[in-house]
Amino acid sequence: MAREHIEQTEHFAARNYHPLPVVLSSGDGAWVTDVDGRRYLDCLAGYSALNFGHRPPRLLRRAHEQLDRLALTSRAFYNDQLGPFAEALAQLTGKDRVLPMNSGAEAVETAIKVSRKWGYVVKGVEADRATVITMSGNFHGRTTTVVSFSDDPVATDHYGPFTPGFVRVPYGDVRAVADAIDDTVVAVLFEPVQGEGGVVLPPPGFLKDLRELCTRRNVLMVADEIQSGLARTGRTFACDHEDVVPDIYVLGKALGGGLYPVSAVAADDDVLGVITPGTHGSTFGGNPLAAAIGHEVVAMLSTGEYQERARVLGKRLDARLRELIGAGLLAVRVRGLWAGADIDPGLMTGREACEDLMRRGVLAKDTHGSTVRFAPPLVATEDEIDVLVDALAGVLDEARS
Repeated sequence: MAREHIEQTEHFAARNYHPLPVVLSSGDGAWVTDVDGRRYLDCLAGYSALNFGHRPPRLLRRAHEQLDRLALTSRAFYNDQLGPFAEALAQLTGKDRVLPMNSGAEAVETAIKVSRKWGYVVKGVEADRATVITMSGNFHGRTTTVVSFSDDPVATDHYGPFTPGFVRVPYGDVRAVADAIDDTVVAVLFEPVQGEGGVVLPPPGFLKDLRELCTRRNVLMVADEIQSGLARTGRTFACDHEDVVPDIYVLGKALGGGLYPVSAVAADDDVLGVITPGTHGSTFGGNPLAAAIGHEVVAMLSTGEYQERARVLGKRLDARLRELIGAGLLAVRVRGLWAGADIDPGLMTGREACEDLMRRGVLAKDTHGSTVRFAPPLVATEDEIDVLVDALAGVLDEARS
């Protein structure tokens, strides 16, 4: 049955992905089941969109309730779900207001537009000269503007000409950021942890230093917390690890609870107030279904339960993975329940490791050659973390022998 689904997808769908050869049909908690009835531990969690697991009961109930009432109105009218969601998310982020969108890339585009307009209206940058500083190794989405500041040739080849107005500096280098700031710079866009890069962590103190620099130079600090935010790293936001509050939060993925695409930008009035009626919008952004789900997600995060789970499970994952350094792993980077493991390229590629993990009942995703990312749902158990690491140990042992 799997072969038929794969052949049908490859024939009729554009080939913009190279999935592992597994066809999933159902999921529950941290586990998924394929069309042939085999179960797998999901250690990708939809790139952290599934922080609460597959079919989370509380979110399913809320989604069903709202689906039975009202799903879409457009923003031409008010609805009774957007206000409560916006207030709750504003309180969670500590910001004055939010601007809801759908996909993460849309939220990044929104943050760029807000930053540019703030630069012209508030900072007084010369018209059409606004510059945004970005980081090497970044991943913020796939739109034309967003790939304009990517340094990944897979994302950029044959997609030019690109959008101007961006400068790229080495990730984690606050001195390089400082050197790049001139009178045209309106914002610094960064990821507190670079997920697609292989769970790359910035040097200790970088976030604090960047916050101080942006404040001193009157530049917006824009944190893309789409993957790193909403409890994945053991704190509500990855910026919290250095007690730093950016000017703009960019949120997505887990904000929709793994059920629906929900994203948002959160900022104070002196920043987000530059958006006025008609200057930005989205047909689906802030719709009643999205707002109901997003509101429930915020309520779940407000308990602190999922942040604590990420901390506890992350410590176990970190300790167990480090046992494999020198036994097939070269390095491990962990922040909460999120890990990047660098496999000895002399043993195998990351793709080969993921294929072998799949055969052992664990699903993960490779990136950049020999690195494998692990991000199980935050509802996983300690025993399931052991299942993940034991499977990886088996893969490495087999490759070494």
